[in-house]
Amino acid sequence: MVFLIAGPSHTGKTALARRLVERYRANCLSIDHLKMGLIRSGYTTLTPTSSEEELTGYLWPVVREMVKTAIENGQDLIVEGCYIPFDWAKDFAPEYLDKIQFRCLVMSEEYIRAHYDDIKAYANVAERRLDDSDCTLESLLHDNARALELCRKYGVPYTWIEHDYRIDI
Repeated sequence: MVFLIAGPSHTGKTALARRLVERYRANCLSIDHLKMGLIRSGYTTLTPTSSEEELTGYLWPVVREMVKTAIENGQDLIVEGCYIPFDWAKDFAPEYLDKIQFRCLVMSEEYIRAHYDDIKAYANVAERRLDDSDCTLESLLHDNARALELCRKYGVPYTWIEHDYRIDI
């Protein structure tokens, strides 16, 4: 089985992936690690501040083929990151889709406003962010509203984080 965990920054994708790794003993791919490896190695001219669209366009074809390889080899894999397109399913034949679980994590405006300080405080729990200046109240509100809009547009499943941050696995 392959689990795809998507969502805006600071929604807990990495933390959820860790919990799934512990439970299922599956391999895990952080798309952020792949991104930084390709950038730091000089294999791309993209930068960490390149647009999400540019990074998704560059990274998704590689991630997509890694997912197919894992399925073909009967391996469990957890993939987490911001760079999974909302129309991801169009890239897989039905025999692959049967073996993929997708979930997008989305925080409500009410949750973000009520827990903004907590979101900032937990930003470095899973990974140490060297520059977290992009985690503003406005960016969180915008990014999560956009993710919800796209989840609905493409009919993909999402976990709505509204009152308490509890994600059952």
